[in-house]
Amino acid sequence: MLSLVIAFVVSFIATLLIVRYAHVHARFSGDSDIAGVQKFHARPVPRVGGVGILLGLIVAAVALAPRYPAVARSILLLTACGLPAFASGFLEDVTKRVSPRARLLATMVAAVFAYAALGIHISRIDIGLLDKLLTVTTVSVALTVLCTAGMANAINIIDGFNGLAAMVAVMMFASLGYVGFQVQDPVVLTTSMIMIGAMLGFFILNFPGGLIFLGDGGAYFVGFMLAEVSILLVMRNPQVSPWYPALMVIYPVFEVCFSIYRKRFVRGMSPGIPDGVHLHMLVYKRLMRWAVGARTASALTQRNSLTSPYLWLLCLLAVIPATVFWRHTWVLAGGCVAFMVMYVWLYLRIVRFKAPRWLIYKK
Repeated sequence: MLSLVIAFVVSFIATLLIVRYAHVHARFSGDSDIAGVQKFHARPVPRVGGVGILLGLIVAAVALAPRYPAVARSILLLTACGLPAFASGFLEDVTKRVSPRARLLATMVAAVFAYAALGIHISRIDIGLLDKLLTVTTVSVALTVLCTAGMANAINIIDGFNGLAAMVAVMMFASLGYVGFQVQDPVVLTTSMIMIGAMLGFFILNFPGGLIFLGDGGAYFVGFMLAEVSILLVMRNPQVSPWYPALMVIYPVFEVCFSIYRKRFVRGMSPGIPDGVHLHMLVYKRLMRWAVGARTASALTQRNSLTSPYLWLLCLLAVIPATVFWRHTWVLAGGCVAFMVMYVWLYLRIVRFKAPRWLIYKK
């Protein structure tokens, strides 16, 4: 718990300083594009919130070293491995010139580093033939790299509204921490608690006011940590079903998969081209359309922030059953199928202007 508090305090102070002196670095760090298809803020905002999260993680891990050197070493090694993912996103945040492909490649490199330093790899998925393939190191590492990059991209995709990605990550790390406690895995438990503290230190200034954004650096690093800690938990604890993390992270992951399908096969466009019809954007446009009528900065910020709780609840519909049934493979697999069916149903209802009336927020 002390590690969580330290991470929270450091992250909050660092983030507060970034916000306080935004006028000094706004030329480089500010997100001034408020007219883009995926932009829903009303004024330029710093997009380097990942800096505070990274600092909170590092300081808390260092403070842990005198009492638990082995745990602290593992956390610091994992953090160091994730630096390419963070750095590529941070460079995009301050230069706006790093392509999505370059960021994904950097995250893949980070996953390779994590395998080399800590041996983190997907060792089983509880499907007989595929588990045999995973005994081949190349196959296992390749799948780990792809899943890690995919998770980082998924967190970046849902990072569109105040508090959305941050609270989703907090929920997932809380779940990982709980399961890590149940199986007595100190590295997973402590890493999760530290990440919760670091994320909350950022969250206070991100929601509801939107004073700072997570940015690509923060999103890619948080996604990297979620993926690697999830894989580490399953790898080191055979009683944990590999379908537990699959259900836990299914909201952002299926968002990406469904978006690729929608863009490539329905709209005939490249999956890399941004569009304005992700589920969280439809919630903003069609479920929150009567929440505020004015287009002042305060009204738009309110509408932005009211969108996130809808998606938090959607995420909980996966995180809660995953946490409860973390050792029951068939229940977890069924939960994955049920969530995907529910997601598609909800998306189609909203996109066709047939959303259930009880979902529409009226003010």
